[in-house]
Amino acid sequence: MPNLKAIRDRIQSVKNTKKITEAMRLVAAARVRRAQEQVIATRPFADRLAQVLYGLQTRLRFEDADLPLLRKREVRSVGMLVISGDRGLCGGYNNNIIKRAENRAKEIKAEGLDYTFVIVGRKAGQYFQRREQPIDATYTGLEQIPTAAEATKISDELLSLFLSEKVDRIELVYTKFVSLVSSRPVVQTLLPLDPQGLEAQDDEIFRLTTRGGQFEVERSKVATPTRTLPRDMIFEQDPVQILDSLLPLYLSNQLLRALQESAASELAARMTAMSSASDNAKELINTLTRSYNKARQASITDQILEVVSGAEALK
Repeated sequence: MPNLKAIRDRIQSVKNTKKITEAMRLVAAARVRRAQEQVIATRPFADRLAQVLYGLQTRLRFEDADLPLLRKREVRSVGMLVISGDRGLCGGYNNNIIKRAENRAKEIKAEGLDYTFVIVGRKAGQYFQRREQPIDATYTGLEQIPTAAEATKISDELLSLFLSEKVDRIELVYTKFVSLVSSRPVVQTLLPLDPQGLEAQDDEIFRLTTRGGQFEVERSKVATPTRTLPRDMIFEQDPVQILDSLLPLYLSNQLLRALQESAASELAARMTAMSSASDNAKELINTLTRSYNKARQASITDQILEVVSGAEALK
């Protein structure tokens, strides 16, 4: 016969676990909201930067501007910036991005090129260190809601690698946020910058809302204004010099966006994982409760039989 006390203890243990997973789900939801607010807060600067770059593009040909960040060289070595998380308990988020980066490294090696990693996040750092992969720099302990200062620090490292010609191309491997239940690891070339990618484009922002007591994400298109600079505007500096100063800001902004997308993907994955864990805990509690009731009923039946047998023996 099952031990009733052992079943009761296990039910209480699962209930405690369910409280923890539910709390973690709510914390992740609150941080997704903060990430949403930060995306909205950084949009004015991104919009104004896009306007200025678009205006400069109409006044000169980027292809004719001999700038270090636009200059394409023969590729002999590739730097890969990999953005992962510092912690687990977020489903397959870290594993997916690590596998994507590992597969990309194999593709680069198959082309006869060298590569080195710049790692963001403890999980990817530990994985590639154990496998003795070439790592140029590692960044851990970043804020869960990425900041512009952190993006600038990382972009300075990337600029140093590229301008010193230690690498000839820099690729970004990060997780693109799609929805609360979906994200996609992608590879994007950061350096050299592509002039065609600097023109203004429609952007997206995400909003975490609740409907019917459930969290969901709404994505909305945001059109970036593309006002051209006045034809009679006189530049105090050469437009090429202005562009040379703005391109590092553009790179930092692109990197900040990737950090925000990755953070939102990680938090959404954690929300989903903790929600599934809470549902599984609830189902296990119901199963254990049924087992406990059956065992208790069997115990009561045995006790009644013993009483009846004893009464019959006294007759």
